[in-house]
Order: sequence, then structure tokens, then C-alpha cells
Amino acid sequence: MVRKMTKEQNYDVVIAGCGVAGLYTALSLPRDMKILMLSKEDIASCDSMLAQGGICVLRDENDYDAYFEDTMRAGHYENRRESVEIMIRSSRGIINHLLALGVQFEKNSDGSLAYTREGAHSRPRICFHKDITGEEITTTLLSHVKTLRNVTIMEYTTMTDIIEKDGICIGIKAETQEKGELLIYAHNSVMATGGIGGLYRHSTNFPLLTGDSCRIAKEHGIALEHMDYVQIHPTCLYSTKPGRSFLISESARGEGAVILNHKGERFVDELLPRDIVTEAIHKEMEKEGTAYEYLSFENVPENIIREHFPNIYQRCLEEGFDLLKEPVPIVPAQHYFMGGIRVDSDSQTTMEHLYAVGETSCNGVHGKNRLASNSLLESLVFAQRAAIKIINSERK
Repeated sequence: MVRKMTKEQNYDVVIAGCGVAGLYTALSLPRDMKILMLSKEDIASCDSMLAQGGICVLRDENDYDAYFEDTMRAGHYENRRESVEIMIRSSRGIINHLLALGVQFEKNSDGSLAYTREGAHSRPRICFHKDITGEEITTTLLSHVKTLRNVTIMEYTTMTDIIEKDGICIGIKAETQEKGELLIYAHNSVMATGGIGGLYRHSTNFPLLTGDSCRIAKEHGIALEHMDYVQIHPTCLYSTKPGRSFLISESARGEGAVILNHKGERFVDELLPRDIVTEAIHKEMEKEGTAYEYLSFENVPENIIREHFPNIYQRCLEEGFDLLKEPVPIVPAQHYFMGGIRVDSDSQTTMEHLYAVGETSCNGVHGKNRLASNSLLESLVFAQRAAIKIINSERK
């Protein structure tokens, strides 16, 4: 029997998770704070890396009402209005900061940002980098975090619990790859462990995303919210191979791709909210007695396919489908979790000194169904707000 060794460590802030929410929290904290970041596996195995479509931004003041309504309508008006307003009003500042950090968003010939459109958006307002926007943002943030002398990153280290004393969070328990236990004491702890896709047979998420933070929160009586609000993405590449489902970005439909049944007929407006499109596909599959339907790129110009969707194009080729010549089989799969640990507008949980950011949190911005490309923005906005709240609390 191998005996576990328990080690104690002390930090100002400990962050469980190294996706965009965790990374941006670390970047937004002062350089004199000692910070520890934990990654369950290697740093690249986070869902932020997989985001394809892009990140929303308020284009101008004339777009505010439409953007607000698009978000609310997609969420079935169950969104927290305050959270939606905060996200939208903060979006331009976030995009400007990402540009300053070196994120390479696509631009027009005059140097202005290029925008694409996705389902349930009334106009193009999505910044993007080809069809790997999440990877571009995450790797850029990570490169900056790695330069910070006050931040330590531990890979293959899993948060197993929080340390609670008198109803206050005073740190995190974790287990390393070598099965050693860590007691990490910190003034403030941040949960940023992502969603729940690993609990599903078919998901676009990495299998390691198993709702760890939500489980721990429940065990400590920390409030959860809307745990049944799970988003199924309508267009994932159909495959009989085991493993993670490959998502075909909604921006493909924004650029003209259409959904067809086995007769070659359209049966749904492709730019409706995701839950509605998913329901229509499931009904058509049941009606036809098939395991998938089709996504056709016939109306999408070849240069758009090759320049905007090179990753999708290549992956489909690897599966034996040429987007330029034929429709590809698609099927819905679990994609995103709108529920999670209930937080306020500063990402504070119902336990003092414990924060939750990113997909593991529920600040109410998405309501019952997330609007396309709001996830990266929401993660960054409310990670920044968590950092500001931590800073202010330490100054008291």
C-alpha cells in the first residue's frame, strides 16, 4: 500500500482551472500577490482551447438594445438582467485588452475588426480568429501568465475539496499525479474548473470536465443554481468513433451553411437559438428514422471555407468528407452548462472568500440557453470582476 504524503502550502490566491477564466483572473490580480493555479491535466486540455466561433462585442451604442434583446431571447428571458448589462457594457474594454495582449482577431483591409454572425444574433458582432478563436485567446493569455513571477502553475493536479473553517473558505485540497495530497491555504480561492461534459456519452467537451466544483460546492452547502440547464449544440460532426464530439461552429451557418434532411430539404431556420435548432434536428431524425442529418456548405464561398474554417475543413477531410463537394453528417451533442455555482455580479459564491468563474459558475447571464459566442466574453468579464473584488477585499 502506497502511503499518501500530505504537504501544506500557503498562497494569497489559489485558482483551480487554467482556462480563460482562470488565466484572466490571475492576469487581473496584482503582481505582489502570490498565486497558485491548478490544472487537472495538461494546460492545453481545457474547453477554452476548443471554442471555435468567436467572442461577442458591443459594436457601438446603437447595438446595445439589440444585443441585450438577442441575449435575453436566446435565454428565454430567464437571464439576470444585471449580469447581461454588465457583460455587454464591459465587452469593448475586454476586446481592447485582448488586442493589446496580442490576440490576432481577423481584420478588414482598413484595419478595423471583422465581425461574423451566428445563430440568434440580429447582426454580425462576433470577433474571431479563423475557426480557432478560443485557442488564440487562451494561448495568448497563457503566454502572459507564464511570464509572471508571482504565479505558479501545477499541471496534473486535481482539486478534491475546499478547506472550510467557521463557514469560510480558507483554501483548497488537491491531489497530484503522484497521489500526494496538498493542503493549499489561501486568503481567497477561485473555482474555474469548467463544465460537465465529461459526464455525457456524447459531448464536445474534454472528458476531464466532470463538474468537480459543483460537487464540492454541494457538499459544503454552497448555493447552486439551474443545474438542469444544459445546452445541446445542434451541429456536431457525426461519427461512430468513440471520444469527444467535434463541433462545427455556428458561424458556419452565419456564413451561409444550411441544414438538410436525407431528401436534401431544409427543415429549420439555421439561425434560430441553439435549443430550437437542436429540437428540430432531433424531430427530423425521429421522423426519418436516421442517426444524423446534414450540413451543407454549398452556399458558402470557397475562400470563406478555406480562410475562416480551415480547422473544420481539415477535420472533415480526415473523416472522409469534403465540404467543397458534399454535405457533412451532423448530430447534436452536449456542449455547454448554463447552471452551476450561484455567484453574484462579482463572482462571489455564498461562502466568504470563495469565488467561481467561467462555465462552473452561474451568474445568470445566459438564462436557460446561451447565445452563441457569449461564453468567452462572460468568462473574461466576470473573471476580471472576481479579481477586482478580491483586490478590494484585501485592502479593507
